Amino acid sequence: MCQDKEDLLDEEVQPNIEILFEDEHLVAIHKPAGLLVHRSYLARKERFFAMQLTRDLVGCHVFPVHRLDRPTSGVLLFAKSSEVANKLCMQFEQHTIKKDYLAIVRGHILEGGVLDYALKEELDKHGDKHANENKAPQSAITHYQPLLTSEIPYSSGRYPTSRFSLVQMQPQTGRKHQLRRHTAHLRHPIVGDTTHGDGKQNRFFRDHFGVNRLWLIAKKLSFIHPVTNQPLSIETELEPEWLTLFSGLGWQPQALSCSDTLEVAL
Repeated sequence: MCQDKEDLLDEEVQPNIEILFEDEHLVAIHKPAGLLVHRSYLARKERFFAMQLTRDLVGCHVFPVHRLDRPTSGVLLFAKSSEVANKLCMQFEQHTIKKDYLAIVRGHILEGGVLDYALKEELDKHGDKHANENKAPQSAITHYQPLLTSEIPYSSGRYPTSRFSLVQMQPQTGRKHQLRRHTAHLRHPIVGDTTHGDGKQNRFFRDHFGVNRLWLIAKKLSFIHPVTNQPLSIETELEPEWLTLFSGLGWQPQALSCSDTLEVAL
């Protein structure tokens, strides 16, 4: 039986991380779904973290410069010094780093667009208990483009068939759960999202395809190297379960790589 938590990891098995890029200043890994980026008081019982595993793998301390939600997989970048970390954080703050994601969403998205929809900050009832609950919504902008659509002859709700889309997204801003909340606002929630998604669709996916995860991956990260000042693009491959799902949805491999479908001025 599939478990309801989208981001569980077996506490006895160390997750495998893959180095996608490394030089004397930076290291980028593929973070598997379910792995936390760093230690948190909310996950005191966890044994493994991306930051710790990367440090052990490269043999030096690493500094996080951005984050991926626990259930999201894909490209995760670390700096090897605080100075380089500060430079990269500045690039993220100035929105000059291009982030490409792929997601499988409910329904058919037939046209791309730009969603400029402010988001109210999501507060944790423990960690943010002293935060201002009346803070104004923050600007949030996402560029999105459909790549593939599928309709399969199985019911996941009131209709006799089920429709899904593969969507490429570029968040111009970096709000908490931005892509998950923006797709939900479009009425096309990301499959496997237990917070902002469609419970019926999530259960259908778990039961029909036998995989329990959030179908969102940070596919590519493009930026200017903070030391060499050269353009750098780091891309990861989809995990095997994505390829299995592509086959089940009737999709061909030509859409597996992040292309330049979205050309936006950030």
